[in-house]
Amino acid sequence: MPPRLSQPTKWIVLAVITGVSVFGILTIGPTQEVVAQDRSPIVDVRTTDPEMNAAIARARGTLPTFWASYEAPKPSEEGHSLKVRFNTRKGGEHIWIAEVKKLPNGGYSGFFANQPRDLPGKRAGDKVEFAEADISDWMFMRNGKIVGGETIKPTLKSLPKADADALRARMEQP
Repeated sequence: MPPRLSQPTKWIVLAVITGVSVFGILTIGPTQEVVAQDRSPIVDVRTTDPEMNAAIARARGTLPTFWASYEAPKPSEEGHSLKVRFNTRKGGEHIWIAEVKKLPNGGYSGFFANQPRDLPGKRAGDKVEFAEADISDWMFMRNGKIVGGETIKPTLKSLPKADADALRARMEQP
């Protein structure tokens, strides 16, 4: 049985799932579409999508902001999560990881925050290990607002306007 997520992680998952889930999966593949699954949208994006690649580059470039908050969070900061790329037979799948922990070997671990689509045998809540090179985005909550989440921004145009506006209103700059 997969481990249960902590209360802060449950809170961030529930807060973000209302209306639109930020913990959707970003799958790199040949098409673009939003598919509802377990209330988490799956967004297929071409590996050559310049807007998404720029968002990943911005997120990776601002990882020090994430790590600073992770190491010494302010009382208003919680729910630190990373989006990580996993190799699949179809290319790659980017999945939000909750309950991030630094490992003694220099790697990281956490739990799938949503259901992987292209990783057979893996489920939401499963523990996973990864390297910093696999991180494609980060986010945490500050005063109820999403900080980070660069890869969310390019997907907003794929959502209904009301959902995109509601999610945009819940985001703040780091």
